[in-house]
Amino acid sequence: MSNLEFNCLPTIIGSVPFKDPVEACNSILRYLKDIPAWPQLPKRAFAENMYAQFSQGFPGIKISSEKIFVDRNQDLFPELEKLYAAYLENDISKFPISADYAAGLYQFMKVAKSTVMAVKGHVTGPVSWGMTVTDQDGRAIAYDETLADASAKLLKLKAAWMENELKQINKNTIIFIDEPYLHSIGSAFFALSKEQVVSLIQEVFSGIQGIKGIHCCGQSDWSIVLSTGLDILNFDAYNYGPSLALYPKEVQNFLNNGKTIAWGIIPNDEAILKQESVASLVERLEETMAPLTRKGVEFPFKQLVKQSLVTPSCGLAGFSNGGFELAMELLNAVSEKMRSKWG
Repeated sequence: MSNLEFNCLPTIIGSVPFKDPVEACNSILRYLKDIPAWPQLPKRAFAENMYAQFSQGFPGIKISSEKIFVDRNQDLFPELEKLYAAYLENDISKFPISADYAAGLYQFMKVAKSTVMAVKGHVTGPVSWGMTVTDQDGRAIAYDETLADASAKLLKLKAAWMENELKQINKNTIIFIDEPYLHSIGSAFFALSKEQVVSLIQEVFSGIQGIKGIHCCGQSDWSIVLSTGLDILNFDAYNYGPSLALYPKEVQNFLNNGKTIAWGIIPNDEAILKQESVASLVERLEETMAPLTRKGVEFPFKQLVKQSLVTPSCGLAGFSNGGFELAMELLNAVSEKMRSKWG
């Protein structure tokens, strides 16, 4: 991991409301001067849906009428063999992300500046991908040992390919694994064990050489998430801020090792966002961070600020274009206030 101290700089999760990659990248680069991220454009095409976006090359994958599934009625062995061969040879060129699936990434590569502190990318995590993508009968592929393993290996290759592309802009790369499904750990609807969750995530992480993070937009068992070897934990601090303090030992170790918490303090509900101000969001963020400086964690507040990023609580694809601009303005203003007050 890099020794970067982010000091509450802003970045985003990935998805934005724009359909035009040029407009999306221009807006992102206007607001995110230090850690820009390439934009996912799910409104442009279903291929940019977070589950479809990284599915190219998966054995038996079918995408039609805004539906994605694995057709197990066909012989998957030849495609599995091709995937495993590329994995064993670490040949990331065999499974790129094409422009049809990530127009924002290709535009970002053209216009992002090398003078930034770092560049951010994102890939859907293997747990969420495997729990959402089903076979033709509606059974999640995460419950098929072979397909679950194959999905993690494919996503590892995709993440490595993406990181290699982004390093052409700047040597400091941040790759988030987006894992919304981690909020289901322990529920009756989630049958994967802790060991399976950690193993799948670590498989994808093994393809990432730079800074690696996990984004989860719900409340989770943070002890499991923090055991994966991540460098940045990004969570919905606006709605679930107190949840992190329930794991003082794990959070203390995480921070003592110089790792980073990315506080998702900008709500991803446009109506709620419009009721907030810079002052109210800064106050909410400080109140959310404060328990980590008290009994249990006892981490110095100023150092916590240094080891922090600020983000929206989740993706912003559901916003209007104007709502996205407002979110970016508030995100930057919260960052600047925290940096001037505590930096």
